[in-house]
Amino acid sequence: MKHTVSIPFGENGDLVLETGQVARQAHGSALARIGNTIVMANAVRSNKQLEGMDFFPLQVDYREKHYAVGRIPGNFFRREGRPGTPETINARLVDRSIRPLFPKGFRYEVQVYLTVLSMDQINPPAVPALIAASAALSMSDIPFNGPVGAVRVGYIDGHYVFNPTFPQRDQSALDLVVTGTSSAINMVESGSKGLSEQVILGALNVAQEQTAKVVAGIEELVRLCGKEKIAFEESVVDADVAAAVKETASPRLADAIRIQEKKEREDAVDALREEVVVQIVERFAPAEGEESNAPQVRKQAVEAYDDTFKKAVREMILSTGVRADGRGAKDIRPITSDIGFLPMAHGSAVFTRGQTQSLGVTTLGTVGDQQKIDDLMGISTERFLLHYNFPSYCVGETRRIMGPGRRELGHGMLAQKALEPILPGADTFPYTVRIVSEILESNGSSSMASVCSGCLSLMDAGVPISSPVAGIAMGLIKDGDRVAVLSDIMGMEDHLGDMDFKVAGTREGITALQMDIKISGIGFDVLEQALAQALEGRCHILDCMAEALPAPRPELSPLAPRIEIMKIDPQRIGDLIGPSGKHIRNIVETTGAQIDVEDDGTVFIATNDGEAMANARQMVLDLTADVELHKIYTGKVVRITDFGAFVEILPKKDGLVHVSELDTSRVEAVTDICRQGDMMKVKVIGIDPDSGKVRLSRKQAIMQEQGIDMTELENENVFARKTEGGRGSGRERGGGRQHDRDRGSGGRDRGGRYQDRDRGGRDRGGREGGR
Repeated sequence: MKHTVSIPFGENGDLVLETGQVARQAHGSALARIGNTIVMANAVRSNKQLEGMDFFPLQVDYREKHYAVGRIPGNFFRREGRPGTPETINARLVDRSIRPLFPKGFRYEVQVYLTVLSMDQINPPAVPALIAASAALSMSDIPFNGPVGAVRVGYIDGHYVFNPTFPQRDQSALDLVVTGTSSAINMVESGSKGLSEQVILGALNVAQEQTAKVVAGIEELVRLCGKEKIAFEESVVDADVAAAVKETASPRLADAIRIQEKKEREDAVDALREEVVVQIVERFAPAEGEESNAPQVRKQAVEAYDDTFKKAVREMILSTGVRADGRGAKDIRPITSDIGFLPMAHGSAVFTRGQTQSLGVTTLGTVGDQQKIDDLMGISTERFLLHYNFPSYCVGETRRIMGPGRRELGHGMLAQKALEPILPGADTFPYTVRIVSEILESNGSSSMASVCSGCLSLMDAGVPISSPVAGIAMGLIKDGDRVAVLSDIMGMEDHLGDMDFKVAGTREGITALQMDIKISGIGFDVLEQALAQALEGRCHILDCMAEALPAPRPELSPLAPRIEIMKIDPQRIGDLIGPSGKHIRNIVETTGAQIDVEDDGTVFIATNDGEAMANARQMVLDLTADVELHKIYTGKVVRITDFGAFVEILPKKDGLVHVSELDTSRVEAVTDICRQGDMMKVKVIGIDPDSGKVRLSRKQAIMQEQGIDMTELENENVFARKTEGGRGSGRERGGGRQHDRDRGSGGRDRGGRYQDRDRGGRDRGGREGGR
């Protein structure tokens, strides 16, 4: 039976949740619909718990189908392949929101499938997918301490906008996704354009009100058709075993916790664990035999020891204010920065904070290096990339060597959000920018170290960023009314604490934020304290970075390509590219420069060679320029006729140099001046407005370059013609001598028309000239 509920979803209408019509064999299924965007969520579980597993086996898979927008995938196989980075980021968003809400000790394998079935390219599918996943789990028989609601908050012209559309997101200074129960926030993901802490807090506050409305809608659907939750056996440690572990471990555990070096501390804690577990097994397990319960006792002893260790660390911080490495709650670990670490990179920096170390490397590329993205919004490009790598050696471990996983993609995207607002615009800085963060050591907060090393590498490359950015990870220890907010948490505090709160930004505002809360009931006063403390720590880190490199280098790295931007008429793009790319390929092969052309007529020329840049620029101009009246060109003689020479002054554009315009003196034959293939300087003296034919003059080009006055020369020519005309009349009267405008010499008649010397010319009286 189909059931439907509507949930207020901001200015763009209601979100409709449906169940009971499709995917009825899944343990829980829901459709979320907003506009013509539809996302289907299906939740399933295994039939029994997985034994011997010390973590919750949850998988979230988010897929966007191309048929959702009426397209066929553009890859070779013409079907969807592995999920792309945006799909992986959305899957992580859902995973981080729902994972903390499963009961402790629940070890059934759970899979949540999220499929975008339809997308109107107006309403983003990520938040509806999250709500659908929460509804599917809440209605299923899978134990789940939900439901959880979700909302996206934008900030446009000083106003908060709930669940903005794609066009609205382009205008927004904030992109904040918040999930939470009816009473508390449990996950935040945000990118912003340097907004203040007060604006972010205000967004979190209004977001909580919206998530409560979503939770109420899901609860209504559960009342209509929810299933009874299955019972499962939660692993419980025997009280006697727990007491014995605490009694045995506590006296020596405090000393192990206070060891400041990470590896040495871990080894001491592990060695003590093994010693305590062996003693407990000997004490509580009978002798070896068929009835031995040693494996169960050992498992309980390990759980009891880990719980004792966690409580000891937390109690030490809450009661003494001193952390395991000796720092206070607000203290930042020692910071060093090594700028220009790699000699051949465009920009590089090693940023070290305590035992967390990141090598940031910036590479500047051309427009052709942009990443091509083919998703449900169509084909687009990305000019800023940040790739985060976390090899196993950075924590002194071994694991299967493979490509980047979900965690690496998520951390890289967070650092990319943090740095993107400070980059110059493409109109003034037409480079593709790629930053790679290599994590060389890790003891907490490696994503925020990537922000710092990435920013320093940008400055080392000479990228004119608007302001330096730093990142810091905040933590929380809460026990009743006792609260400790920790700055710059290390790995152990992240694992044992109640909150992981990453904040990146400038001195003026926040550019990225990510928060995962493991408990409920955190008030906004605690969040406000955490943001204020994060600002204090962020400014300290920026001070340390400024000591190493106070500002971007004044010039780009000499190893980076130089890019010049030109504008041509979009209708001339075809002339520049040529048939099958012939012309643009010739420019690249001749000069060595890289040429990229955009649809609006913007041409990017990239090269490190100044001469190659000038040559490429001129070749582009020659291919795309229009002939200009009175301009002098250097052209190639492409054809010789009896009455003049045709000269190509631009590609596929030639003009006629009449025989009378070939030289400043009289020319008997065209071949006396030039032959086919010769290069010649000519001046444009006329362009026919109807046919576009071009008249050229070598004579006027010579006179202009030599500074000869055209008027004086014309007067001399007139005087010469008058003198020659008088002598010619006498000769005619004396015996009909050759006319000076016969076919052997050519010339002008009284009206100034050119005569063809091969066909003869007429004298003033109209008689045919001849020999």
